[in-house]
Amino acid sequence: MNRFRLQDHLDDIYSSFPNSRRQPVIGITANFSDGDATLRDRYYKQIIAAGGTPLLIPPVADKDVLHNTLDAIDALLLTGGGDYNPLWAGKQPSPHLHNINAERDLPELLITRMAYHRQIPMLGICRGIQTLAMALDGEVMQDIESESTKQQENEPLIKHSQDADRSEPTHTVAVVPDSILHSLYFSSPDSKPSTPDLSPGTLPVNSFHHQAVRATGKRFRVTATAPDGVIEAIESSEHKAILGVQWHPEWLGTDGLPLFQWLVQQASLFQQAKTLHRDILTIDTHVDTPMFFPQGIHFEQRDPRILVDLHKMTEGRLDAVFMVAYLPQPKQGEVFADKVDISAFNLRLSASDLRPSTYANLIFDKIEAIVADNHDHLALARTPDHLYANKQAGKKSIILGIENGLAIEDDLALLTHFKNRGVAYITLCHNGDNAICDSARGSHTHGGVSPFGEQVIREMNRLGIMVDLSHGGEQSFYDALDISLKPIVCSHSNCRSLCDVPRNLTDDQLRALASKGGVAHTTLYHGFLRQAGEATILDAISHLEHAIDIMGIDHVGIGTDFDGDGGVPGCADASEAINFTLHLLRRRYSAADIRKIWGGNWLRVWQETLKL
Repeated sequence: MNRFRLQDHLDDIYSSFPNSRRQPVIGITANFSDGDATLRDRYYKQIIAAGGTPLLIPPVADKDVLHNTLDAIDALLLTGGGDYNPLWAGKQPSPHLHNINAERDLPELLITRMAYHRQIPMLGICRGIQTLAMALDGEVMQDIESESTKQQENEPLIKHSQDADRSEPTHTVAVVPDSILHSLYFSSPDSKPSTPDLSPGTLPVNSFHHQAVRATGKRFRVTATAPDGVIEAIESSEHKAILGVQWHPEWLGTDGLPLFQWLVQQASLFQQAKTLHRDILTIDTHVDTPMFFPQGIHFEQRDPRILVDLHKMTEGRLDAVFMVAYLPQPKQGEVFADKVDISAFNLRLSASDLRPSTYANLIFDKIEAIVADNHDHLALARTPDHLYANKQAGKKSIILGIENGLAIEDDLALLTHFKNRGVAYITLCHNGDNAICDSARGSHTHGGVSPFGEQVIREMNRLGIMVDLSHGGEQSFYDALDISLKPIVCSHSNCRSLCDVPRNLTDDQLRALASKGGVAHTTLYHGFLRQAGEATILDAISHLEHAIDIMGIDHVGIGTDFDGDGGVPGCADASEAINFTLHLLRRRYSAADIRKIWGGNWLRVWQETLKL
């Protein structure tokens, strides 16, 4: 090849087909100095060595640039640099503060928070670990020597800003055993650092910093510390692909490469999940967002009062939600009107006028108004075909449901009314027996489904409304299975063998449901996931996998119960829905299986129910 002949280089590039293998794109934040956006070559060379394609991100806070940048990348690398202006943390400058970089601060804080919302994998290096802490509710020391606990207690510190060559480690860190970092460097002989005579779990690092993370906040946990206790590494406490280190692995050659390989691997997985969500229909079969209508929520904004809105659905790549009108079950002697808030509807109704059906219709009126106000991005769906058409048109879908058959007020004619409004399913009861059936938390009023309840189920079959037995008592469940001519759904129910509460389904119930073609959808209410300790997305995955073991892959799905107390670390709102997919991909579930879990099974039942 003639080195200076352009055509020779082009011929080499185009010598085979396909032109190149698909690599994940890693966005790298650039420094800013003397009017120039700059970047040390070590960063992008390590990304290339790890198998990624680097994309340099200038420090720009423009919202359109930020959105489009995040759309284009599969992971984010936050690089080193100057100090943060302490005003971003509500602090005044310490006398030991070094040079701040005002050009970088806001753009990097914004892109980090937005990448977090989108579940984009992140690696923070030096200033980058501090960026993670600053952007995600942690705290940063302006200066280690004057602010560290060790210094305040007159205990010795080590030197954190070395004079040696940047490629030379000058101190060590102790790595927490159960951590990403430990798995990268100590899980096998091949992955151990090149200094063999260190104690187990000890990693040699290079340091060029005088600031450090003071406190991680709830979103992170400490995974490495220096001998003087200074935090040297953090990772997500929510089982997300986010990692920060205080040292500079870009200068450590092969010893630093595992961190970049980890980022590229996570980016590849995220790229795969995004592609999957683009190609399949993703449905959350139970959310209670209308409960927050009295607060005057803004569905078109990223409203912190609700877990499901247009922004969060978009960030989590969630296509559709079944949004229910929830009706609390009055106890004997209670008045229904006293149990609900209609202040947001600007109506003047007496307690006797506010019937359950009236309240459900008010909820549906409000949903229709929200859809009308956001018709460019949002649409109602009454059939599976509507869902696919809406996705093709680039719109999110809302489908109507009713939680508690109390809404029909002992009147079968109201079933026809709600069917005409677009209601796709009715949860027969809630936390308390009603005229239709006994609840899992009821008093065994009927000993299962009542004679009237039998009429309700048969009329729902006739009209094409799905029968939902979440919240139903065990005998009600079996009665409904015997009565219904169509498969039954449990829109948000977990496994009793993993969490022994009445609301969850026994293994026998799961088998019976599957034998009749029905589906049970894993929910994220912490009390139905585990009885002690904090539940996380890993618990939800365990319930899902148990249901798969008992029922088979064709009978499971996801119904989060967002805004009805559903949501756990790792899948806390609709923006984190794609995390479910990431965990399933890590467990080697196929695209076909994930399609079924994310709504394919539910659509089968819905379609069968609609066959009149």
